[in-house]
Amino acid sequence: MSRLLDEMAEDSAIESKKSLSTDNAGLKTIAELAEKIQSQEQQIANTEEDLKKQKEELRNLQNEELPMLMQEIGIKKFELEDGSSVNVKEIYAGSISQANKEKAFNWLRQNKFDDIIKNTVTTAFGKGEDTAAQNFMDIAEQAGYTPVQKTEVHPQTLKAFIKERVEGGDEFPMELFGAYIGYKAEIKKSKK
Repeated sequence: MSRLLDEMAEDSAIESKKSLSTDNAGLKTIAELAEKIQSQEQQIANTEEDLKKQKEELRNLQNEELPMLMQEIGIKKFELEDGSSVNVKEIYAGSISQANKEKAFNWLRQNKFDDIIKNTVTTAFGKGEDTAAQNFMDIAEQAGYTPVQKTEVHPQTLKAFIKERVEGGDEFPMELFGAYIGYKAEIKKSKK
């Protein structure tokens, strides 16, 4: 009987050592994978930062350097040896800052351009309140809901508005609309 107990104790010790070595190997593998994840995350962060820098350099070449040089020389279009063409076109952009929003919207309304202002009213409803949602505009205040109102001019609409005003020779307060007028060089590849 004692021999049986000794064998059981020995088997238990062997299993314990196997389990311990398996646990150590497992922990080592976990640590290696965690380090690999950290390394991969850092590589991605570095790649994204590099991409950001490359995009900024491309924007500078397209919107500043090449258009400025072509303007200095006095050409708007240029053909490369491979048949591709370099074209400089005028671009328009704008962004209404939060600080200028009220003044800009007032100017649009006073000058009868308020149709470009998008006015959205929303509120949150809970589960099972579909009927209340359908009748929202009529019952919002009576039902105790507080609607959230958002007014904005869509960026593409603002861009078109600025372009229309500038090309039409119409004066407007450009600073209120964060208006930007610049140039961009585009290269169209040859169809050869």
